[in-house]
Amino acid sequence: MDMATDIKVIKQHLIDPEICIRCNTCEATCPVNAITHDDRNYVVNAEICNLCMACISPCPTGSIDNWRTMPKLRAYSIEEQLGWDTLPPELTPEQLAAEGVAESALAEVETPAAPSLPAAVSGEVPFNSSSYGATLPPWSAAHAYTNLYGPKNPTTATVVGNFRVNESGTENETHHIVLDFGAMPFPVLEGQSIAIVPPGTDASGRPHHARQYSIASPRNGERPGYNNLSLTVKRVVADHQGKPVRGVASNYLCDLKVGETVQVIGPFGSSFLMPNHPRSNIVMICTGTGSAPMRAMTEWRRRLRQSGKFEGGKLMLFFGARTKEELPYFGPLQNLPKDFIDINLAFSRTQGAPKRYVQDLMRERAADLAELLKSPDTYLYVCGLKSMEEGVVIALRDVAQQHGLGWETLAAALKREGRLHLETY
Repeated sequence: MDMATDIKVIKQHLIDPEICIRCNTCEATCPVNAITHDDRNYVVNAEICNLCMACISPCPTGSIDNWRTMPKLRAYSIEEQLGWDTLPPELTPEQLAAEGVAESALAEVETPAAPSLPAAVSGEVPFNSSSYGATLPPWSAAHAYTNLYGPKNPTTATVVGNFRVNESGTENETHHIVLDFGAMPFPVLEGQSIAIVPPGTDASGRPHHARQYSIASPRNGERPGYNNLSLTVKRVVADHQGKPVRGVASNYLCDLKVGETVQVIGPFGSSFLMPNHPRSNIVMICTGTGSAPMRAMTEWRRRLRQSGKFEGGKLMLFFGARTKEELPYFGPLQNLPKDFIDINLAFSRTQGAPKRYVQDLMRERAADLAELLKSPDTYLYVCGLKSMEEGVVIALRDVAQQHGLGWETLAAALKREGRLHLETY
């Protein structure tokens, strides 16, 4: 008997370290926790990955969409992948044969499946908020250009502005940074992102990898008619556990002076895009620097309104921060006309007041939110820390069910029609 046919062969899912911008989208999206990372690489555990493909579409660079035919017993380990600077080549038929893999075994390799939305939110099906996010853009979104500049051919931008956008003396120092690309083509849309390549090397002597930031300006520039864009960057001085950590890219960006240059790759993102058809409604739910794409969308709608050439629908914003002083762009927000945007602010650390989060405000405005959810012209965008995502999606579910909308049907439509977008990190 040919024992080679007994060798199990798999399609091993791998992440290309040369293209990956370490945005954490794949790890946050994976429903089975098969993806992990260290300070250098994002990797996939072959023993856990079930080939569900849930992480493929949300990846902004395509680095996640890599596969290798491997004998299961020889699958690349987590430790091997963490040490990679480049992906290993596919094994040749001769190499597979040398591993004892028969040609007949290759025909039985399990192929990746398409992801699906949970049939219901119940005790039987674990609640996975990321599965409700759309991977298609709104039907009326403008065409997005992506990956014009990669890690091996970044372009250069010049800093033309850098100023703080929350009050001095607060813990979370946040900067508004404007980058100008001069004559180099760099077309972007609201909801897209770029990656900054910090100079220098890490503790191992390898070049720093790029860090991703959402664009905070509209498509025609931070300054209208100029080839520039803006970013909203918080200076990172501690990790999520409160341990002192100096963020490489954030501190580099926050310390930049006007006239200095930076290396940029991108742009990225082809689904977290705003609708462009008349009377479309936009509901924006964000915390902290997750406000960047919301600022871009709001400013574009404001400019369209000033031109008198576009009939916009409703804009509704739910914006959370620890305190009013830490909230980015608090002052400019107060100057926006009330008949232009419906602003709801939640503060979780205001002295002498109970903690309030964006999902609390959503429930308080349930009747108005439900009216918007009834319309097929309503699009929802969620951006901020991963920890907010589940609470926000549950709040949407509760608002829908409270007003008899039928969450399962509505959620499927929002996903299918590109109307609920989740971008958390």
